[in-house]
Amino acid sequence: MHGIHTIDTGFARPSFDAAYLVAERGRGAFIDSGTAHSLPRFLDAIADADLQPKDIDWVILTHVHLDHSAGAGQLMRHLPNAMLAVHPRGAPHMIDPSALIAGAAAVYGGEDIVRRDYGDIVPVPKDRVIEADDGFVVDLAGRALLCLDTPGHARHHIAIHDERSNAFFTGDVFGLSYRELDSPGGPFIIPTTSPVQFDPDAAHASIERLMRYEPEAMYLTHYGRVTDVKRLAGDLHRSIDAMVAIARRHASAPDREQRIAFDFIDLYVERARAQGVTLTTAEIVKVLEVDIRLNAQGVLVWLDRHSR
Repeated sequence: MHGIHTIDTGFARPSFDAAYLVAERGRGAFIDSGTAHSLPRFLDAIADADLQPKDIDWVILTHVHLDHSAGAGQLMRHLPNAMLAVHPRGAPHMIDPSALIAGAAAVYGGEDIVRRDYGDIVPVPKDRVIEADDGFVVDLAGRALLCLDTPGHARHHIAIHDERSNAFFTGDVFGLSYRELDSPGGPFIIPTTSPVQFDPDAAHASIERLMRYEPEAMYLTHYGRVTDVKRLAGDLHRSIDAMVAIARRHASAPDREQRIAFDFIDLYVERARAQGVTLTTAEIVKVLEVDIRLNAQGVLVWLDRHSR
């Protein structure tokens, strides 16, 4: 559709983590790079689009969390003509990923685990990195891809508006919506507040900024294309407020992360039921278990920062 190809990066489980190839008049741009383990899937996507590696002009990163960016260095080595566009805050981490790796190692339990999950993360040469400031336009064979600064999930986040399809590639700023939770009522969506830069006010503002373009669809990393955008935006706003209220309610509890996670389960299951999802509670939790844990951690980081 509109030359947009969805790539399942293979991270974590099927249909969990998407990247995209936008093809236009024999040229191509990737949106996000997956992990270093994803490289064969990206090379296959190039062939499936009847392109060659030399035809790829851009790799655009929505942000530098490793499920979106860990494969960038490896991928760029196979794309002789491509430039990498990334938020100015994220550019230094692509040129020298050591701090990114160290931060992930601290969260996940060591560099060996980071390497196991994300592969061998290598630098991108400085002269191939472009800082995509707010309003930066990627010209893909005459097709405008507009980069907008969209904090809330992370301060180094951009969303990319595709003029041709009137759709956004949203990274994580427009939440996550897994196809297992689709129902006759449409997609089910929740925010992603993973550590360490979640900011609810900024998240609300970024969602509203995207909506001013009246997009026809959103291409989420987790996972895939969704429509019914106006309804989903409202659901995200309500969920952000509900999650913040839960975090504040348990702010002083000694086991606050666990309490927040359990309340998030109740919130998500209740909202899924209202949307028409018929999976059991256990099945819903299984789909969302990674995100429940990360969302609880992320709102706690925000809560502690906000209280200071």
